[in-house]
Amino acid sequence: MATKIRLKRMGAKKSPFYRMVVADARSPRDGRFIEEIGYYNPNTDPATIKIDEEKALKWLAEGAKPTDTAKSILQKQGIMFKFAESRK
Repeated sequence: MATKIRLKRMGAKKSPFYRMVVADARSPRDGRFIEEIGYYNPNTDPATIKIDEEKALKWLAEGAKPTDTAKSILQKQGIMFKFAESRK
C-alpha cells in the first residue's frame, strides 16, 4: 500500500487549520486516514506547528512519501534532517 503524509483541511470556511495525517495515496484529501501525526494552524502569528516527531520518523522509515507542503513543514521542524541522518 502506497502511503502519503499530507494535510487534511479542518475548520470553518475562510478559517482553515490542518491536521497532518498518514493516508493511503488513493483516499481523498479529507477522507479516510491511517494515523494523525500532528497539526498546522497558519492563522496564528507565527503559524502553530505541532508534530509528533516519533510518529513522523516511523512513517518516513516505513516508506510514506510526504507531499510538497507536508515536506516543507517537516523541514521547518527539522524532522526531514533527522530522517536523512538516520539513513546514513
